[in-house]
Amino acid sequence: MSSSMAIDILHFTQQYSLYSTSFIFTVGTIGNLLNILVFTTLKLFRNNQCVLYVVTESITNIFQLTIFALIYILIALYQTDPAGSSLFWCKLRGMMVILCTLISFSTICFSASHQYLSTSPLLHLRQLSTIKTVRFLICASVVISILHTIPFGIFTVIQASVCGIFNQSMSNYVSYFYYPVLSGLLPVLIASVFSILAYNNVRRIVRRQVPIVRRRLDQQLTAMILIRIIVFIVLTLPYDIQRMYTYITKVNQSNLLYYAINYLIGAVLITLFNLNYAISFYIFFITSARFRRQVKHVLVKNCWRRCKRWFLHSRNQVNPNENIRSPESSVVLD
Repeated sequence: MSSSMAIDILHFTQQYSLYSTSFIFTVGTIGNLLNILVFTTLKLFRNNQCVLYVVTESITNIFQLTIFALIYILIALYQTDPAGSSLFWCKLRGMMVILCTLISFSTICFSASHQYLSTSPLLHLRQLSTIKTVRFLICASVVISILHTIPFGIFTVIQASVCGIFNQSMSNYVSYFYYPVLSGLLPVLIASVFSILAYNNVRRIVRRQVPIVRRRLDQQLTAMILIRIIVFIVLTLPYDIQRMYTYITKVNQSNLLYYAINYLIGAVLITLFNLNYAISFYIFFITSARFRRQVKHVLVKNCWRRCKRWFLHSRNQVNPNENIRSPESSVVLD
């Protein structure tokens, strides 16, 4: 009885994961592309350091969502996990997920810290917030994240058709440092502290002699990032706790029903966690009236008009004679 129930739970979980991942991939890709479009199109954002982090995060999120979608689509196509038979895919998917997670989370932390620096009343702190610094930190984040994924690629192997990390030392690192600290408490703590400090700076920015355009932009970005980080904390901590528990207690298929229940809980929590890579645009859009106006401006006044001009230009090239009046048509009959 329990074995039959466990099989039903596992089958439901696989279907749930496939549909939820497909939905998040679709919604998230659209949202991240709109983020990139809005923040790179408007002149107001082009020279802002914090925006460069948001664009980098959006690009990374698209790669992350693509990997997640491929994982579940391949399982649905082959009716089994290809990572259990293909060592290349087993190593690649794990390395890419970790790489994109570290880059995405580091840019969230950097955006909060740079917003604090750019709104600081102290001149020497504001001078640290430069485009050059942003580019250096992004490059350093990418390089360090790539180096960090190398041990995962080495120790990720296939045993009994299961793709995973079976080395005890590496397993301890994942259980006691990577999930609870590196992708859990550390980014949450850094992002929270700097967001609160930036929010306090913005509240006092009215007293300083700051141009009103700059003041409104700082207030807008700080509020957007603060709400983004609150959502980030809510979505990240439950998944990290569950993953830590799975690694520490060595959950396996010896007790199939217990394994199936834990698998279902993990699938629900990973869906919430994956929303981190999909909903930044929608958070900005819902919480900021000014951002909604900016999105409308980009989509309606820029993109729509360009598409319309392109369509009319293409139509004129296809039928050039339609715009040329024949001699007979210009004759006026009395």
